Amino acid sequence: MTYAVTYQRMDGTEMPGRVSLSYAFTGSEKPLIGKTIGDMFDEIAEKYPDNDALVSLHQGVRYTYRELQKEVNKAAKGLLSLGLKRGDRVAIWATNIAEWVITQFATAKAGIILVNVNPAYRTHELEYVLRQSETQALLLIDRFKTSDYVKMLYEVCPEVKSSKPGQISSENLPFLKTVILIRGERQPGMYTWDEMLRMGEEMPDDVLCGVQCSLDFDDTINIQYTSGTTGFPKGVMLTHHNILNNGYFIGECMSFTEKDRLCIPVPFYHCFGMVLSNMACVTHGATMVLPAEYFDPVSTLSAVEKERCTALHGVPTMFIAELEHPDFKKFDLSSLRTGIMAGSPCPIEYMKKVSTLMNMRDVVITYGQTEASPGLTMSSTADPLERRVSTVGKPMPHAEIKIVDPKTGKMVPRGQPGEICARGYMIMKGYYNNPEATSLAIDKDGWLHTGDLGILDDEGYCKITGRLKDMVIRGGENIYPREVEEFLYEHPSISDVQVIGVPDLKYGEELMAWIKLKNGCNVTPEEIKEFCRGKIAHYKIPRYIKFVDEFPMTVTGKIQKYKMREISIKELNLEEVARIKTA
Repeated sequence: MTYAVTYQRMDGTEMPGRVSLSYAFTGSEKPLIGKTIGDMFDEIAEKYPDNDALVSLHQGVRYTYRELQKEVNKAAKGLLSLGLKRGDRVAIWATNIAEWVITQFATAKAGIILVNVNPAYRTHELEYVLRQSETQALLLIDRFKTSDYVKMLYEVCPEVKSSKPGQISSENLPFLKTVILIRGERQPGMYTWDEMLRMGEEMPDDVLCGVQCSLDFDDTINIQYTSGTTGFPKGVMLTHHNILNNGYFIGECMSFTEKDRLCIPVPFYHCFGMVLSNMACVTHGATMVLPAEYFDPVSTLSAVEKERCTALHGVPTMFIAELEHPDFKKFDLSSLRTGIMAGSPCPIEYMKKVSTLMNMRDVVITYGQTEASPGLTMSSTADPLERRVSTVGKPMPHAEIKIVDPKTGKMVPRGQPGEICARGYMIMKGYYNNPEATSLAIDKDGWLHTGDLGILDDEGYCKITGRLKDMVIRGGENIYPREVEEFLYEHPSISDVQVIGVPDLKYGEELMAWIKLKNGCNVTPEEIKEFCRGKIAHYKIPRYIKFVDEFPMTVTGKIQKYKMREISIKELNLEEVARIKTA
């Protein structure tokens, strides 16, 4: 698209002449898949019945596609036996275990909407998500490390303890009726996972078949929570069509086949695990390899070696932890070929190390967000290494990308920064029970406004240059300061608080809270952190705390967070970290 215009840059200067505008679309000879996830899963199971589908090393579990299909069908019928039906919401609060994957495909077959709950969530966040999503059933594990999930659920919904399984009645959580404990000793008010499967075995197959045949690929099948600048998390509604096609084309960009084996250390509750990993594998008949419940560098490297994995996913902090582990050179990674580094800005030097030292010569970057299922742009195995490490690639197949001036909404010339907008099959249906937030995110022409700043070059490659939003990305976790601020306001000694992100060598960014105390109050940084522990996820607890009398402000009274960040970088001696280049 080339026009003769006089264009005004974001800095106010004019640039006359003919310009090529920042719009890109990637076509494809391969059409979009017009099927539900359940139908596609059954096709793959029929085509590759004896292929390894799922290997959970930490559980000692191994399923072929035929075996996994049998477990998925039992779980789907079990959920239907509990009285759940198409369009109902079932939440899962668990780590990376085989049952998570089984539940993912079982809910899709039954037309039940899966609500992902972050295992790092604590009581405050769990209660909000269960209430906002109007969840009818919850699957959870008993505990992991220091997290006692059963105890936290009883705190949020004490009625569970005194209820018969499937008959919960709570004023606080009026929709919640059923809780299923995936593992551990039987608990009051809960079914066990095995009980649910036995119930499924008693249901005739044709009941599930009838339900599955009634589904539409435009049905919402998943709700994932992403934080918002206005405060609490928003539930992103994703359809079969969104997730299935995004996963398929992610696999295509990595040249996946039924012979590939993907090591998955990234969490399932996140799009990276659920879509970029699980769906990429299943749509190609490839193998999902789970090294551990939670990321551990040694378990990951060991899994690659033991299972001869051809691909490995991870956020930058995971790859850094693997590369810098003292035993790194002891592992045989020669089977690796490709994989994705995503979730937060990718340091260029580490991308090069992953490509060479880990033998991932075809490593790629994906950029996106939960609202886009999540992939929007992706580098390809055919791209030169320099392009793969310095950009986030081109629009994914069937996706449109444009860069606009955030003030005017008009497209900017190629090479000029602006807000990244996207349109296509991958864009969410909207935010659950939040039409106002949906209309702010997706404009009348169907463009998703990402809030990220980027540049589109003459060849259609995109580079991220910053964020319009205040979002902080810590080790792949998206954190919105407003949510943390709202929580900290509950502290009796805090008068005002502003939360920002500061650069960090290990996690990319860390949280910092600038706090104004109420008159006469005295509190230490450690006391602030202790107030947070057990109530919000550990990664949302500010690492740095600064007590102030005032915040930098404009003449109109708007707080200048960029100035807070500049001051903090200098005071914390983070100038060198702030200069690290990312793609």
